[in-house]
Amino acid sequence: MTTVARHKSPDSRRGAPGARRARSGAGNRSRPAAGEPRRIGWLYVLPALLVYGTFLLWPLARGAQFSLYEWDGLGPATWAGISNYTSTWSDPVLRGAFGHLLVLVVFYSALPCCIAFLLVAAMSRTRVRGLAFFRTVLFLPQVVAMVAVAVAWRWVYSADGPINTVLGWLHALGLPDWSRGWLGDFTFALPAVGLIGTWVGIGLALVLFLAGVQKIPPELYEAARIDGAGPVREFLTVTLPALRRELAVALTLTTIMAIRNFDLIYMATGGGPGDSTKVPAYEVYNRTFNTGEVGLGCAIGITLAVLAFAATAGIGRLVEGRDR
Repeated sequence: MTTVARHKSPDSRRGAPGARRARSGAGNRSRPAAGEPRRIGWLYVLPALLVYGTFLLWPLARGAQFSLYEWDGLGPATWAGISNYTSTWSDPVLRGAFGHLLVLVVFYSALPCCIAFLLVAAMSRTRVRGLAFFRTVLFLPQVVAMVAVAVAWRWVYSADGPINTVLGWLHALGLPDWSRGWLGDFTFALPAVGLIGTWVGIGLALVLFLAGVQKIPPELYEAARIDGAGPVREFLTVTLPALRRELAVALTLTTIMAIRNFDLIYMATGGGPGDSTKVPAYEVYNRTFNTGEVGLGCAIGITLAVLAFAATAGIGRLVEGRDR
């Protein structure tokens, strides 16, 4: 008996540690997780949700409701169904406003990103002294109120402004007279406004791209140069693929800036001359407060919200597709 007791298995003497571990694991799974319950987390985000719902979701829902009525803002409203939405495409003025929006997207989004890419590509091949100052100056338009930007550029485009003054000097040297009232010209008013948006958007895109370039390993550029890559091939094979996410952010922000462009148009041209610079965001104000078409103004606003959401989702989807 003594011999048999002396040769018992370790598991029998230690009380089956494997079984104890299994019982302990089962006990841990039955216990609640440490910390506060998950429902307590909703209390932390509740104030932000209340503000978001009060000042964004609720006005958006009311705007969608008003868009289904013909209403002047004072008298009784009349049910209109989707006629206000069909008017956004059948009305030639509104159709032209959406066409102007497409033009401004090019100036506000595509051109700033292309110019910023050129600047970043040049900076990635050489060391730039005073880069922080250069970056701050280009980003400065982002922190200036758009109303102030519009007032400043109205002076720049004026008859005695810097642009026409320089063109007058060139005309005195024998070149054709290209000076004109830029913001009052039916042909050049919209591109002139678009160039203001380009000037504003370059700094944002450049800062985003510079932040992305700094995370690219220098060895990739060295390897590309050893393989004989020139500036264009180096940009296409190294810089551009590494900046996909920054490009998506820049395109999203600048596209939304173009869609909601109201203050610059209102202060610079007032939608003129004629209808040549009217955009949907300006028409929301014009139809709601000037012509008393509250339902149509709300329909335009809801359409713009859908366009902004679609643009954001489309750009994000494009980046996700490239990452897969």
